[in-house]
Amino acid sequence: MPDEPGIPISIPESTLYRVPVPHLGKPQHPSPLARTTVRGAGQARFTPENQLVRYSPNIFEGEMPEGPQLVFEKAGPRERIFFNPAETRVAIVTCGGLCPGLNNVIRSVFVDAHFNYGVKEVLGIQYGYEGLNPKVGLPPIRLDVDLVENIHEEGGTMLGSSRGVQDPAVIVDFLVENGIDILFCVGGDGTQRGANQIFEEVTRRQLPISIIGIPKTIDNDIAYCQSTFGFMTAVEGAERVLRGAHVEAHGARNGVGLVKVMGRDAGFIAAMATLASQEVNFTLVPEVPFNLDGPTGFLAALQRRLEARRHALVVVAEGAGQNLFEKKATGKDASGNSLHQDIGPFLKQKILDHFQSRSLPIAVKYIDPSYYIRSAPANSEDRVLCDQYARRAVHAAMAGKTGLVVCYWNDRFIHVPMEMVTSKHKRLEIEGTLWPLVLEATGQPAKF
Repeated sequence: MPDEPGIPISIPESTLYRVPVPHLGKPQHPSPLARTTVRGAGQARFTPENQLVRYSPNIFEGEMPEGPQLVFEKAGPRERIFFNPAETRVAIVTCGGLCPGLNNVIRSVFVDAHFNYGVKEVLGIQYGYEGLNPKVGLPPIRLDVDLVENIHEEGGTMLGSSRGVQDPAVIVDFLVENGIDILFCVGGDGTQRGANQIFEEVTRRQLPISIIGIPKTIDNDIAYCQSTFGFMTAVEGAERVLRGAHVEAHGARNGVGLVKVMGRDAGFIAAMATLASQEVNFTLVPEVPFNLDGPTGFLAALQRRLEARRHALVVVAEGAGQNLFEKKATGKDASGNSLHQDIGPFLKQKILDHFQSRSLPIAVKYIDPSYYIRSAPANSEDRVLCDQYARRAVHAAMAGKTGLVVCYWNDRFIHVPMEMVTSKHKRLEIEGTLWPLVLEATGQPAKF
């Protein structure tokens, strides 16, 4: 039976708001990439400036959207570029904590800029933003084919990393003195805040320097970004650890496997690892405060589980349960992230105390694999994502765009101004699609 014709639903153009992206000026040079603007030519095409991606994919028939609907520039190679590749010097800096895929991004930025665009010099900045401060004494590394040849096979970053801010004026002086035309800043929320400050200083001085952000966070909590590189490698590693913790829990009477995973303010790793495992009985995340005591508390639920099955598997995100501590953590780390109390050992002790006070046998196997997971090489899925982020960042920079982060949203890569990316954080939506699946997989109550 042939498909029935669809019913067209029109949305007035006046309801769409195109998010503006800063630009250094009119592109004057033809792109050296072997692409075309012609459809049906049997050749890869350039991305036109008027190709846009809607922020919200959901449209309810019969309802008009409330307020303007955001649309973003689609990322990709442009037909004309701003920088003359033969006269362009590029630099890349990696900041913050380690994350699977950093070396992959470094390599792909070099490969695309050097081989595809013909950029003669790509510099690697050592140890984060510290390497952009001459007083620290960390000269840039000139990247070449031999240096980057095999780095994508390794975890970590060949350039080193650090947390903390540096004076934007000092950094811009460094860029000018070293003739750097494009700076790629690879990092999370703190890194992109710093990159935005550099961009603002460059703009204040009216310099033709492009500042482009590439989002990196193992927690997957960057706004306007569906998935950041390293996240799925972390999920894969966490699931592997959960598998072992489940075996350990099975091997003891009233055995409890308690695994703490990364997730300072967002529970995406815990949630996705739970779904990948399908053996987890309790998933605790920062977005859902919980109580320990009382008939509806976590400890009572855990006791009922052990009475019924003699074993349990618990995964807790590092930022979960902060409401349980009498003394709140104060201050921020060097990246500007709020400090938290350590929920892992705290929860382990509370479980032991609960069962020992009732003279019930208990065997808690506590595992914290955080640093093992974040230092691992990227898996295949993240390798592909790293390459896509890196190349689209190069395309944006060569086209003269600046002050933006390349993000992945609605299965498309888009340009998002740094100011927007750093204005909020992405969190697990309790009424969204992911968390209800976690509740179904674990069988745990919606609230403790």
